[in-house]
Amino acid sequence: MTEGLHLAVALDDAGWHPGAWREPGARPAELLTAGYWTDLVRHAERGRLDFVTIEDRGASAPGGPPDDERTDLVRGRLDALLIAARVAPLTSHIGLVPSVVTTHTEPFHVSTQLATLDYVSRGRAGWRVQIARDAGRDVDDLVAEAADHVEVVRRLWDSWEDGAEIRDVATGRFVDRERLHYVDFAGRHFSVKGPSITPRPPQGQPIVAALAHGRHVYEFAAAGADVVFVTPTGPDSARAIAAEVRALTDRPVKIFADLIVYLGRRPDGELPESDAHTFEGTPGDLADLLAEWHAAGLDGFRLRPGVLPADLLSIVDDVVPALRERGLFRTEYEAGTLRGHLGLERPASRYAASGPVRSAGVAA
Repeated sequence: MTEGLHLAVALDDAGWHPGAWREPGARPAELLTAGYWTDLVRHAERGRLDFVTIEDRGASAPGGPPDDERTDLVRGRLDALLIAARVAPLTSHIGLVPSVVTTHTEPFHVSTQLATLDYVSRGRAGWRVQIARDAGRDVDDLVAEAADHVEVVRRLWDSWEDGAEIRDVATGRFVDRERLHYVDFAGRHFSVKGPSITPRPPQGQPIVAALAHGRHVYEFAAAGADVVFVTPTGPDSARAIAAEVRALTDRPVKIFADLIVYLGRRPDGELPESDAHTFEGTPGDLADLLAEWHAAGLDGFRLRPGVLPADLLSIVDDVVPALRERGLFRTEYEAGTLRGHLGLERPASRYAASGPVRSAGVAA
């Protein structure tokens, strides 16, 4: 059998087309309900997809600030991480990767929230790192801040060694203080002492993912991410980008191409310029494209359905079977964690061989 590819979908409101909410079959009245998101993720799990990402821009709409005059865009959204936490106990295998913006959040809090999601999902949590392009701030500075943010979060996940909670009733010791560690991070953007208030997550380190469009962000993603989303336009650029990213790191990373997909009718109306290649055609044609780009060196794909739920259903019911016919996609889940789906090992805590904290207290 040919080595298989990995497959994920990116869930955003009613779909990636700004007019998707007006399409037949769309559910605009349910966008702010837990049931809507649960249904979408369950559809993706039915197809045995590796994971879903849940978008969260930190803004009310993709088309501009909340005080602009447009009334044809979806306004308002639920928090992506909280959606993932709600969906987690209602699913069993699929990975859950919410977007969390680093620009307006504190790494101590993000680390505990994502660790909690990993517990709630029994090892299926991930994090799509995202920056907010604030007016007046240099993009390079925002990326540098994100790099520090990721480093702090990763250190906090490691600050409890595996097995630190001993729960020994006979001696009255719940925690082994020898296995808790300060992280002592002091950088330009954050200063965090640690340790975390949440024990080490089931995966050790939940999956970190990042979207990258050019060399500077490739460097950030290669240094700090387990999954890198890239935006090639064809097999040649896919080959070149994959080689460039892999040359920047000696860590095992998975490289996914982002594609916006329309497997039915594309909605009428203006289509904003996209960062990703847009596919329009049949499920069989999409399966052929994925096979060709996969052969060029990509590990997998994150498909952005143009219209939800219609294009997601076609991905699950039509594209996935076409990939299976080509020997390129699993028929059943073979692992219980997101790291397992992606073939990534569970890392040991970086502090396992270092000294303990001086007390069981925490500081941030």
